[in-house]
Amino acid sequence: MKDAIEHDMAPSFFFLRYTRDAWKVLDLFTIPSHFFTINALEERRPLRETARRSGWIGCNILLDRLPPDGWIEIIKDGSVRSPGAVRDEWRRFSFLRESTVTSRGWTSDVLRCVRKLGKSEFTLKEMYGFEEELGELHPKNRHIRPKIRQQLQVLRDQRVVRFVGRGSYILRQ
Repeated sequence: MKDAIEHDMAPSFFFLRYTRDAWKVLDLFTIPSHFFTINALEERRPLRETARRSGWIGCNILLDRLPPDGWIEIIKDGSVRSPGAVRDEWRRFSFLRESTVTSRGWTSDVLRCVRKLGKSEFTLKEMYGFEEELGELHPKNRHIRPKIRQQLQVLRDQRVVRFVGRGSYILRQ
């Protein structure tokens, strides 16, 4: 999966929840390939020597390391969403496909941090509160604060957030 992400060949995933008794679909959502980052992977132990695919190493996908914007709901609580709304959500972040894997990871991680604030208006100072977390996710980068500002500019240019002045932003819906 790591190689697939690094070479822009990661698949999009669909997740389904259904009732066992009636086989009714309750929820169906997709996460487009351009939302998957290396930071969202957790390497598993290699398979034992006795296994048919001995030495193979799998991974867990840590969905909590992806921004909620990447979870595109198709069916929610048994109700099918309009195809147009689903397509609009998919297109809203399609700009990530044009980014490098590293840039995509940063943009996704900063967006996830914005969402973790849990409010529509936020400040740069609040985003700096994620400096340590982002530093752990991106240990090769020693300039975390400038990178946060840069990624907020990317999100601003893509009309995901709006800069309102003096270090204040509004998350667009």
